Amino acid sequence: MLELRNINISLKNDSRKIVEDFSFTLKRGDKAVIIGEEGNGKSTLLKFIYDKSLVDGYCDCQGDIITKYRTAYLPQMLEKENYDKSAAEFFEDKEYYLYTDVLSKLGLTLDFILSEQKLGTMSGGEKVKIQLASLLMDEPDILLLDEPTNDLDIDTLRWLEKFISESSLPILYISHDETLIENTANVILHMEQLIRKSRCRISVARCPYSDYLSYRRENFAHQEQVAEKQREDYKRQMEKWRKIYDKVDHEQRSITRQNPSGGRLLKKKMHTVLSMGKRFEREKENFIDYPLEEEAIITKFDNDISLPSGKTVLDFSLNSLNICGKCLSENIHLFVSGNEHIGITGKNGAGKSTLLSLIRDKLKNRHDIMVAYMPQNYEEVLDYEKSPIEHLAENYAKEEITKARTYMGSMRFTHDEMTGKIGNLSGGQKAKILFLDMVLQRANVLLLDEPTRNFSPLSAPVVRKALSDFGGAVISISHDRKYLHEVCDKVYQLTENGLFPYQL
Repeated sequence: MLELRNINISLKNDSRKIVEDFSFTLKRGDKAVIIGEEGNGKSTLLKFIYDKSLVDGYCDCQGDIITKYRTAYLPQMLEKENYDKSAAEFFEDKEYYLYTDVLSKLGLTLDFILSEQKLGTMSGGEKVKIQLASLLMDEPDILLLDEPTNDLDIDTLRWLEKFISESSLPILYISHDETLIENTANVILHMEQLIRKSRCRISVARCPYSDYLSYRRENFAHQEQVAEKQREDYKRQMEKWRKIYDKVDHEQRSITRQNPSGGRLLKKKMHTVLSMGKRFEREKENFIDYPLEEEAIITKFDNDISLPSGKTVLDFSLNSLNICGKCLSENIHLFVSGNEHIGITGKNGAGKSTLLSLIRDKLKNRHDIMVAYMPQNYEEVLDYEKSPIEHLAENYAKEEITKARTYMGSMRFTHDEMTGKIGNLSGGQKAKILFLDMVLQRANVLLLDEPTRNFSPLSAPVVRKALSDFGGAVISISHDRKYLHEVCDKVYQLTENGLFPYQL
């Protein structure tokens, strides 16, 4: 269906290879997920497969993409040129009335499709839904999806899981949603940057994600055991060889000229010993290497951050939650005390991000707590023209910048990434900067809007563990089912009638 032959991709700014001599065939029935750490080139590879011109500006690429079928591509972000379009304008060249079943499954109505609401004012989930609906109306043969789960509500995530699983189309997608990957993928493409990003590797496994992780752990453990045993055996052999060599060498130096036959015998014996040593060295060259694996990010909040259990962090009431003159919810009440970890979920467009912004306005001038905020739109708090170091240098002393460099190193930032423009980084790397910012602030109250949506399935468990162990209060919006289960003590759903307890 779609064949990749000898693909090579390197970044122009630092010549770093992100794909090397990679070949792969996407077959009918394949639901292939691309996983890997932030900044490893997942989105770049997907763009290259769809249209090489999308990456020409920052990559040198070689290789062939072979297909005779219609391919549709969902980008990670809605193109800004569409922000000023209304929904009606976005769909004006589509025969949307023939696809009411698709719209219904995505939770989109004809009234919504025909509305004058600008796409730029829609929630992140609504943006994903309308793009996905537009692609499906084109009836493609192959789907390439870059983070289709970003900002989707839980009901739509479940629909997307069902759609991917049951679709007859081959689908190649990137996702950070571990639950969706576990429930849909039957092919894993794992992109890695090894040895401080000096080598790249793509592993392909035609199996479910959980099987891949198990196989990978077992294979790595076995390879490490074999490699260790080979080196231990070699060490023992060389110790024995050295004793034999020293003995023969001593005898050679001690023999007198009056015993020429003994000298010839020892010379022959030494030749045999040296040959044995060379054989051991040749065998060493064929030893199995220790397994190379991209290390997980290392991050956590300071252990001494805490709040008294009875302290009131938030006592919030709102009669009406309005956006653009429309009432989305009413009679909202939220009380948070001590180190409670609160999760808020709900349908796309329910007003969750607006609610979190109002909560931030209520808390940001408090002097008895330190509040950190991670918005859904990173540009609210990050200047994309600055470097990560410049961003952090504005807020912290010199010793903190040194600490920041160490932390960024543990999060696998290269020097060029630390000093280059934030705008050139991947969504996950930007999320890492915000996460690091919160760690350095030593905040004891975190307001988080979709905190895990840009972390890879390999980094997300580390982030969830750090937030689960966080000693302060957390108020977060999330559709990440693993996050809500592992991090949050209480989960609420925002509805038209307020906040209500939600069962996962």
